[in-house]
Amino acid sequence: MTKLLGRPVVPSVDDAELAAQASRVLSRTKRDGAELKVQVGKETLRLPKSVGDLLYRLLTEMGQGNAVTVIPIHAELTTQEAADYLNVSRPYLIRLLEDGRLPFNMVGTHRRVKFSDLTAYRNSEEEERKKLMEELAAQAQELGMGY
Repeated sequence: MTKLLGRPVVPSVDDAELAAQASRVLSRTKRDGAELKVQVGKETLRLPKSVGDLLYRLLTEMGQGNAVTVIPIHAELTTQEAADYLNVSRPYLIRLLEDGRLPFNMVGTHRRVKFSDLTAYRNSEEEERKKLMEELAAQAQELGMGY
């Protein structure tokens, strides 16, 4: 991804097992409201609650064997990275950009898409899908289709 992002981390089988164990421990500490601390050499660091939440999510994904990466909200992604994030083809993403459905900016001759714009687009598309599914379900009930 961009220089800020680095490559996704794909856990080995052993790492996935360790991550799953750590995720379970963090889950208990979150539930109990315990403070999260990390031992680095002889120094103990207190971590913000939000870091604990992120760490729990990261370890949960790794524990399931999923590749993970951290994307800063202000990051600008290439069209391929943006397409991968939305799980669409690059040509489809380009069409979204050219139709004005998704904002972008040019860096030289290359398009860049803000991650925050991608998440906003994805959320709005999900809301639209939910609305349409509710309408379809209501129509099916009105017609007595047994759904």
